[in-house]
Parts: sequence; structure tokens; C-alpha cells
Amino acid sequence: MSVLDDIVAGVRIDLARRESETPLRDLRAALADVDAPLDPMPHFSAPGSSVIAEVKRSSPSKGHLADIPDPADLAVAYARGGAAAISVLTEERRFKGSLDDAVRAAVDVPILRKDFIVESYQLVEARAAGADLALLIVAALDDDTLRRLHDEARELGLTVLVEVHDEEETERAVALGASLIGVNARNLKTLAVDHTTFSRLAPLVPDDRVKVAESGINSTDDVAGFVADGARVVLVGEALVKDGDPEQAVRSMTGVGL
Repeated sequence: MSVLDDIVAGVRIDLARRESETPLRDLRAALADVDAPLDPMPHFSAPGSSVIAEVKRSSPSKGHLADIPDPADLAVAYARGGAAAISVLTEERRFKGSLDDAVRAAVDVPILRKDFIVESYQLVEARAAGADLALLIVAALDDDTLRRLHDEARELGLTVLVEVHDEEETERAVALGASLIGVNARNLKTLAVDHTTFSRLAPLVPDDRVKVAESGINSTDDVAGFVADGARVVLVGEALVKDGDPEQAVRSMTGVGL
């Protein structure tokens, strides 16, 4: 079993528990009280780099990264630094996240629910928690499920970040019509990082799609390199949660151009 398979197996167990506690009909009823989703695409499409700043306590590859007693405080710092969106990792077992980490009430920038989404229920959860974007990982989904979840997310008003790791997955994301495609340099099956992944896959993504660089981003120089290779957005977690001044760290990575 690959690392990704193991994570998804755990996600399904935790999902079944939440479904038993809160039926889907109750989640859908809660949507009536949620504000309309924010659209991140104008910011993502603007000149210069946009930063998706991540609330991330732990990872399978690095273990514990940072104590984050109040995700809302960190989100506020990210927003002050100019983050175009804030990613909140909600996977429980490997990333130590939770839907309780929702930061919607603290900031007025778009929020990404970053998780291993495999069922419609998780999309409704995301919207009910105030998320504006949701992550779909191509490696975790067959084509029919990927397309169904992509369409359902859009019907809910969510912007979809479709994540790829290799050429075949990139072709699938492009054929899907995804407007926001993230290239993750970390192989979720082995956790190895290949820093050439973005430069190799970005040319396969049409220029009318927004390209997001994920993983291996630690400095402004890294951001500049990804921008030179075609990225409009960078998703940064570890470097920000470990930085003593996350506000300034986001600011330094924002607006980087060619």
C-alpha cells in the first residue's frame, strides 16, 4: 500500500464517523446560513505571484512542524501579509488537522479546504465550514469520480484546485477542463520531492489555466524560479508555519514577477 493509499483509507474511516454523526441532509441545510463563496481567480490571474498560505501542523514526510494553538491568529497574519488565499489542512491522522480549524470568521480572503476528498459529503462539509475552494487530487481518484466531484464542487460554488504529480495526471486535469491546476513536487505515493516536477509539467498546461506550484517552496528565490517557469500562484505551508514572522514571509513571496 502506498502512502497515498494509506492516507485515503484513514480518511474514509474518519469520514464514515462524521457521516454517522451529521447526516448529509443536515449539512446541506446548514448551507443556507453560509455566505456566498469568494472567487480567488481574479487575484490568482493578476500580474506577479499570488500566495496560498497554509495552516499546517504536521506532515507525513516531516512529522510535527509547528504548534498552532489558534489557526485563526495565523490566518490573520497571513491575510495581513497579503495572502491571496489561505489553505487549511483538515486531514486528521497524518496532518493533525480538523474542520474545527476553520478560519472563515477571522479573515475575508478565500479559504481552501485542503484534504483528501473522495466523496461528495466532504465538498458539502467544506462549503458548510465556509470554504471557497476545495482540493481534488488526481492520483486519488478515477476519471469518473474526478469529473463528478469537480462538477459537484462547482455546483456548490467552490473553486477547484486540481492537483497533479506527473504527465498522465496533468493530461487528465487538462481534459477535465480544470481552470486551476496545482503541480505538486512531492510524490504522494513515496513522499519523495522532485524539484524539476513543475518545470517539466507546466508546459503541458494551457496558458489559459492558472498554474500553481506546490511543495519545496522556502524562499523568495524559490518563488521567482517557479514564476519564471509559468506559475501564477505558489502554495506554501512548512516554510510559513516555521517562520517566526509569517506575515512578513507571505509579504516577501507576494507579487514576485519575472
